[in-house]
Amino acid sequence: MIFDEYYIKSLIRNITDWPTPGVVFRDITPLYQSPKAQRMVVDSFIQRYVDAEITHIGAMEARGFLLGSVIAYELNKPLVLFRKQGKLPTKTIAEEYDIEYGKAVLEVQEDAFGNDASILLVDDLIATGGTLLAAAALTRRLGGSVYEAAAIVDLPDLGGSQKLQDSDIPIYTLCAFAKD
Repeated sequence: MIFDEYYIKSLIRNITDWPTPGVVFRDITPLYQSPKAQRMVVDSFIQRYVDAEITHIGAMEARGFLLGSVIAYELNKPLVLFRKQGKLPTKTIAEEYDIEYGKAVLEVQEDAFGNDASILLVDDLIATGGTLLAAAALTRRLGGSVYEAAAIVDLPDLGGSQKLQDSDIPIYTLCAFAKD
């Protein structure tokens, strides 16, 4: 199936003033309600990474889990969960970061992967970059490296993709939305 950026973008809903006033939330839920769109998105990522030298897929809570788990399954790679504070059992390490509308803490289990792991970080979108930057910091603290940060949507006006690139983290997204 050929990737159609315009079709994918047409399914992403804009929700204004959510979760806080002034924020335009890009809702990817309709992509998962369309088998055609879901296959198009997943196949695009699988084709990109099928021969990549990655050892693990790191998925961001919560919408990144949807895409990350399928990529991990299709590529036969272990899945690493990066979760909100207090959601993981056993020992974790944590990283505080800024998000578009506040602060948050991301955690990963200390035994999620060993030294020299090459992690593909996956989320639904790149906004301010805080979640992916925190996951990258956690990855490095555990002795791994970030292969790339991948997302369905880039919101370049919020600066996250530039912050990731400035931190020597390559990015890959399927589409971008300029600020409305």
